[in-house]
Amino acid sequence: MNEANELPPGTASLLEELEKKLMVLLRDGRTLIGYLKSVDQFANIVLQSTIERIHVGQEYGDIPRGIFIVRGENVVLLGEIDIEKEKVLPLKKVTVDEILDAQRREQESKQEQKKRVNKALKERGFAYIPDLNHDDMY
Repeated sequence: MNEANELPPGTASLLEELEKKLMVLLRDGRTLIGYLKSVDQFANIVLQSTIERIHVGQEYGDIPRGIFIVRGENVVLLGEIDIEKEKVLPLKKVTVDEILDAQRREQESKQEQKKRVNKALKERGFAYIPDLNHDDMY
């Protein structure tokens, strides 16, 4: 930074995104889409008209979340949404109930697969090493 009032490069880039529609991937795996209304020096952001988008296979569902405040440390990825490309997504939009049910089934299937792998490893004499899930990170 050459001047005392100059912002860090990351923050300056975010200021250029104000009022734009952004997709934000959070550390816990959630995907948010909303309009960037505010950002500070810590990259904390405020999104307006926010939806949480859940993807399962070739389907997706959107859960309205309204105004959403995100701490900068929880942002993994952030990018502008191309409004025209969003209109022609190669995915099928389903209801919130349908996508939540599909997500639950997918998680149960992954848990069953993990149990089978752990059982097979145990039978072969390997010790069980738990996977870190998103809840373990906090």
